[in-house]
Amino acid sequence: MGTAHVITTLLVANRGEIARRVLRTCRTLGIGTVAVYSDADADAPHTREADAAVRLPGRAPADTYLNGAAIVAAAERAGADAVHPGYGFLSENAGFAREVRAAGLTWVGPPPEAIDDMGSKIRAKEIARRAGVPAAAALEPEEVTAADLPVLIKASAGGGGRGMRIVRALDALPAEAEAARAEAAAAFGDAAVFCERYLERGRHIEVQLLADTHGTVWAVGERDCSLQRRHQKVVEETPAPGIPDELRERLHEAARRMAGAIGYTGAGTAEFLADTDGTPAFLEMNTRLQVEHPVTECVTGLDLVEWQLRIAEGEALPPEGPPSPSGHAIEARLYAEDPAHDWRPSGGTVAAFEVPGTAAEFGVLSAHGIRVDSGVAPGSTVGVDYDPLLAKVIAWGAHRGDAARRLAAALARAHLHGVGTNRDLLVRVLRDTAFRAGDVHTGFLTGAGADGRGPGALARPLADPAAERLAALAAAVADAAANRRAAPALGGLPAGWRNLPSQPQVKRYRGDTGEELAIAYRCTRDGRFHPADLDGVRVERAEPDEVVLEIDGVRRTFGVTAYGPDRMTCVDSPLGAVTLRPLSRFCESGVDIAPGTLLAPMPGTVGRIAVAVGQPVRADQPLLWLEAMKMEHRITAPAAGVVTELPVAPGQRVDAGAALAVVHEDDANSQDSD
Repeated sequence: MGTAHVITTLLVANRGEIARRVLRTCRTLGIGTVAVYSDADADAPHTREADAAVRLPGRAPADTYLNGAAIVAAAERAGADAVHPGYGFLSENAGFAREVRAAGLTWVGPPPEAIDDMGSKIRAKEIARRAGVPAAAALEPEEVTAADLPVLIKASAGGGGRGMRIVRALDALPAEAEAARAEAAAAFGDAAVFCERYLERGRHIEVQLLADTHGTVWAVGERDCSLQRRHQKVVEETPAPGIPDELRERLHEAARRMAGAIGYTGAGTAEFLADTDGTPAFLEMNTRLQVEHPVTECVTGLDLVEWQLRIAEGEALPPEGPPSPSGHAIEARLYAEDPAHDWRPSGGTVAAFEVPGTAAEFGVLSAHGIRVDSGVAPGSTVGVDYDPLLAKVIAWGAHRGDAARRLAAALARAHLHGVGTNRDLLVRVLRDTAFRAGDVHTGFLTGAGADGRGPGALARPLADPAAERLAALAAAVADAAANRRAAPALGGLPAGWRNLPSQPQVKRYRGDTGEELAIAYRCTRDGRFHPADLDGVRVERAEPDEVVLEIDGVRRTFGVTAYGPDRMTCVDSPLGAVTLRPLSRFCESGVDIAPGTLLAPMPGTVGRIAVAVGQPVRADQPLLWLEAMKMEHRITAPAAGVVTELPVAPGQRVDAGAALAVVHEDDANSQDSD
């Protein structure tokens, strides 16, 4: 490692919540800070919170956060003497670490040689076996036999779910391997892939490491990260529930061996997959800070970012070893996505972001409660250039049930307006009977295994159709109250009041489920609102921002936030949050779309195109891939037919609703496919 010295000014080579997290610790330690930002992040929170910020021209990651030379130049220009890479982007790039060191800057991370050793998952498994650490076999796709199935194809040079495919049939392996190679090459610049045994109900358990430059290696507890979607983590917790102490110690010892075998320093994580019988196998080592590090901080009281900085300055870990864990902590990743529609990304402008009862932001909790690490704030724009992680909400409790209850309540009460999220799925997971019993595994969210869970069950909105209709009633009468309050004349008259009996007032909304909701109500001389078609419901009080309804003798309060007559109205209540979009009373002119036209479901960039104009296709055959928020989304043929139009090209950015392809349905082909 290079000569250590006291860090005075740190550049954070990242964005979003991890940039804000590092900045927070730097402020506590009295270290000056420098942020970098792309054009898409010009007004992002992390740019405002740093002492200085340097623009990286462009929007694409390759031009900005993956441009090592530009980041080093930014550090030099701003007078930084150290660089923290965060996670993702260049955090596990040995070449970037060498660039930082060559510029005379302190690299807050492990030695480049250790990054190289673990940068290839195939080589990492070989090192693990030499160190006496059990590792899952890495097979070449051509070596896989029927006895090995099912297998998981993985990119050797990357993670985050990119380049990963589950294969259950040998005849599907060549095509899936080729697709994985193409995705890996596009994402990591390395097309190498391998196969390993796929466990339907495995436990993904990782060990947090801290290692100093004096030879001390700590295993700072373990985390269970089994709840995943698209091979990416959604819920993480520590300690791992239900594992015996013998397995826990075995994992800790294996992680320490891995760190020692490569001369590791700083914070890192050894990841393992445990079979249903508890047998563990080494998967990989992340040579950086993990997204889920806050749960370890909660139960130990350690600030892991602070220790990264202290180790980079040459400080030794205390000889007494790491603190013993206290209580239980659970983290939920709040993504801008729709779990009910294949985890489709959501974009837009964050109108409100508030988690009531938050006790700490980016910092270590001093007592049981809620911590929030967020990359967004009201007014933030969520685009498609980066991953969909908005924030992490963490609960620390006396025990696992306490933490799960706290976290579910915090998420359910959160005000999240403007961008669709996976919040309701997270709440349902945390309240799920099997989850509360500790029955967690990698198939929990995909329906794998005997329990049959999946997004169809867990991704249902917390607000059922009846609650959505009550929310629409609250929105309608709140709007009427607001109109009356703003009336320049006769403001004392009740909204919608008529001198003679008349038809009820009607307001129409489009709800979260896509259904049209028509709400009818009357207003009497005393200014009270009366629903025209909701039996057992009485409006107790109606204000522009709050409505109290009595439903079958039970009072409930609905918070109402209207963002304009043509935008949206967000209604928050204990029955579940609902987003409503007002509908015009007049018919809107439609746009004619040719039959068979496939529209972009979200903004993104066209990736690979697998067909050509004039080519016959079968139903559900992939036509092209749309890349958005670091994920690939397949666009498939709606029916058997012929591709008649392909108006897009690889690398082209498209808006939601843009035409991607046209498939003319072939009656003969359609009949043949039956």
